[in-house]
Order: sequence, then C-alpha cells, then structure tokens
Amino acid sequence: MIQSPLNYTGGKFKLLPQILPLFPDNINTFIDLFCGGCNVGINVESKSVIYNDLDENLLYLYNTFKNLDKQSVFEWIYEIIDKYELSLVSKNGYDYYGCDSSKGLGNYNKEKFLKLRTDFNQKKKNENYDYYYYVMLYVIIVYAFNNQIRFNGSGEFNLPVGKRDFNKKMQQKLSDFIDKIKEQDCKFTCCDFRDFDIDIIKSDDLVYVDPPYLITCATYNEQGGWSENDEKDLLAFLDKLNKKDLRFALSNVLRSKGKENEILIDWLNKNKEKYKTINLNYNYSNSNYHTKDKTASSEEVLITNY
Repeated sequence: MIQSPLNYTGGKFKLLPQILPLFPDNINTFIDLFCGGCNVGINVESKSVIYNDLDENLLYLYNTFKNLDKQSVFEWIYEIIDKYELSLVSKNGYDYYGCDSSKGLGNYNKEKFLKLRTDFNQKKKNENYDYYYYVMLYVIIVYAFNNQIRFNGSGEFNLPVGKRDFNKKMQQKLSDFIDKIKEQDCKFTCCDFRDFDIDIIKSDDLVYVDPPYLITCATYNEQGGWSENDEKDLLAFLDKLNKKDLRFALSNVLRSKGKENEILIDWLNKNKEKYKTINLNYNYSNSNYHTKDKTASSEEVLITNY
C-alpha cells in the first residue's frame, strides 16, 4: 500500500483496507473527484485514473512529481534545505541543532522557514511558476505545522513552522509515490465537481467521491468551506450519475460528535432501494481531523449505487 507524501486532512489511507475491497472489479477509469492526498487513486486497481481537485496547487505539485525525473526532485529538495539552512536530523542528529526529539525542531527552523515561505509567496506574486516552485512548495509543506497545506485568501501559504523535518520516512513515501504516479496512466484536472464533464464517464468507470464532511471540523471547513448547498448539489450530482447508470462510491459520515448530517440521512432514506450504505470501522482519535475529545468516533460510511 502506497501512502501519500502529503498529510492531507481527511486522507483515507487508514481506511483503504476496508474501502478498496468494496470497489467493483474491472474498473476502466477511476475518477477521484476530490483527490486530496491521492491515497485512494494511487492504490486502486484500474486501467487509468483521473485525479480532480479544486486546489490547483495540489495538482501542479502532483504534475511536477509525475513529469520531473525523480533524481531532480530529490536534488532540489536537498538544495532548498541546504540553501535555507533548515534542519536535517537524518544526517546530523538533534544535538547538532540544539534540539531534542520530544520538543521538535521548531525553534531552530522558525526563522529559516519563514524566509523560505516569504520567498515562495513572492515567487507566486511574480507568477514565477515552474517545477522548482512546486518543489519549494513541497519543502514548505514538510517543514510546516503538522505537514499541512493552507493558503490564505490572497493565495499565500500561511501555516507556521512545524516540529519535524525531511526524515527518512517522508523520503521513502515520496519516492514510492513518484514511482507509482509515473507508471500510472493518470491525468490531473482542476474543477468544481459541478463542472466535471460527466459525458466522458463510461459504464465501466467508477467515480469515487470523498468531499469535505459537512459536520466535521477539519481545516478546510473551519470558515464554511463546505456548505449545506454544496452538500445538496453533490447529492444531486450523484443522482444524475445514477440516472445515467454510472457507478459511484461516496465516502462520508452520518454522525460525528453528537451531530447528524440530516441532509445526507434524508437523501439515503429517500433512496433506500437505489443506494447501499456500508458502515466502516474508524476512530477519529487516530485521524488528522481536529477533535478535543480523543475518544470521539464517527459513523463513517461508504455509499454505493452498484
């Protein structure tokens, strides 16, 4: 199983052993409509994959990994780390940076990280987008808080420094991901799901839908990033797929921390004869969704029309 090199909020890596066996056999094109960290699309058995996401930064980053030779990717990563004098514990150890593992590397890397972040954001203002720019983005993500991705309304990366650096585990995840994405017959598209051209979808394809969860508190949803109208439009989109006899699988939660997704539950009740709901076993205390209650769990489901 290949894990995304990005710690993307809502990533499905831990659920793959449950999700993948629920997909139909003989998938021609797998359409990952909200691809995020690509954990599902990178591991699915299909002839081809379409990765779609509304975040163009993600898709350009993945295209960089696919199109640039792997040696150059890693050479540039280490060149950027060296240029900005960021820590590299795998080479020098914690003592070299006056830090220890329990407290992390934030104090050492903070000013250096902010310089890298400023230079990256300045390149964006100058519209200087190239492969090197997106390798810079990857390094920023690695050294950012929780290895997360966040841009402000002006398109600037704005997360603070994190505690870790580019370790051997991250290096291996990126290497495996690049190898797989290069061998896959895949392409990347950037559009709102409402604008996705369903006329290109065939009966032996599968549309996998992993949208922001309406009732969970993830970083993408902190400021109303996914609304009730979005939820309703998505369910209408799935109904449209079903009317055309096109297969879909939807990941979502019915209940979470005392909240219910009433829109989704009502939709399922109205479509009992059409759609199948499979409960999954997952505890959000082990996920990168934010929760103060570390024992909290959610009713995670996979909804299919096949």
